[in-house]
Amino acid sequence: MKVLAINSSPRTGGESKTELLLTPLVKGLADAGAQVDVVELRKKKVNPCAGCFTCWTKTPGQCVHHDDMSRELFPQFLAADLVILASPLYHYSLNAVMKAFIERTLPAIEPFMVRKGSRTSHPLRGRHPAMAILSVAGFPEMSVFDQLSSYIRFIYGPGLVAEIYRPGAEWLASTLVEGLKEDVLGAMEQAGRELAQGMKIRPETMARITQPLGDFDTLAEMANAMWETCIQHKILPREMEEKGLAPRPKSLAGFMALLPAGFKPQAAAGVECTWAFDFSGQVEGSCHFVLKDGRLTAYQGPAEKADLTIAAPFEVWLDIITGQADGGQMFMEGKYQASGDLNILLKMKEWFG
Repeated sequence: MKVLAINSSPRTGGESKTELLLTPLVKGLADAGAQVDVVELRKKKVNPCAGCFTCWTKTPGQCVHHDDMSRELFPQFLAADLVILASPLYHYSLNAVMKAFIERTLPAIEPFMVRKGSRTSHPLRGRHPAMAILSVAGFPEMSVFDQLSSYIRFIYGPGLVAEIYRPGAEWLASTLVEGLKEDVLGAMEQAGRELAQGMKIRPETMARITQPLGDFDTLAEMANAMWETCIQHKILPREMEEKGLAPRPKSLAGFMALLPAGFKPQAAAGVECTWAFDFSGQVEGSCHFVLKDGRLTAYQGPAEKADLTIAAPFEVWLDIITGQADGGQMFMEGKYQASGDLNILLKMKEWFG
């Protein structure tokens, strides 16, 4: 079985959630015996279709362009048993480079009009591969893929063997969903094996791929704080880590969502404790965090029994955790107070990144 996986994401590494999900899918296909070629469109030259119809008249089946599409990708497309289109969701559809790839497969059909039932179409020139789609989106609702799904189903019809959509994909970069992330990636690998073995994905496998990763309020708080920080410092999201910057929340709920996201469980292995915050200033309110079994859980309100209690103006503590102020110096200057086990306070810098 020959599989051609087309990845149109302009990003790579940890930034690309398309690549993150495509990688285990390809592994599953290969483990089941498929021969898989992965093409990264950002590295290829694919000119837009000129609409000249040369491939329909003067050189039937051959495009007028002499680029990577006509020389390499289109022949691979025709030779494949299965083609996987992997694209991030842009404006509720495929991104431009993937759309260009699809449009350049025009030589695979003939210009004649034929009608089946109430639908008019062009006949295939010859053999056409089975098709599958993989797409990711930042929004958490599955409905954001409705327009893409409608388009893909219309153009590929019964030749479409799988649709894989992962909403809320940015969650996959968070330490808050490590266990769920591994299950999603494991399900993607299983989906690859199922495609290789039977050209379909079982409903239970798809349910694991699309399982909820978190609630909207937490996701929105984290995303909005990240973008606010990027705008404030005039940087790109990928530059935040390079510059050692942390998102700066504007609310107690945002603080409670972001602190666990920056927690490094390996640095606090074997530690169990509870610490509480009593905030004043721009944001007033109380919350506490429980560290147990390597997990940090946030709770609103004061703790019944805290090993450490920190009383601070909200803006002062945010200056500390975002690296804009030295926590030790601020403590010595009386900008905030801490009572209880101060060793927890000293360890916090090691526990969070």
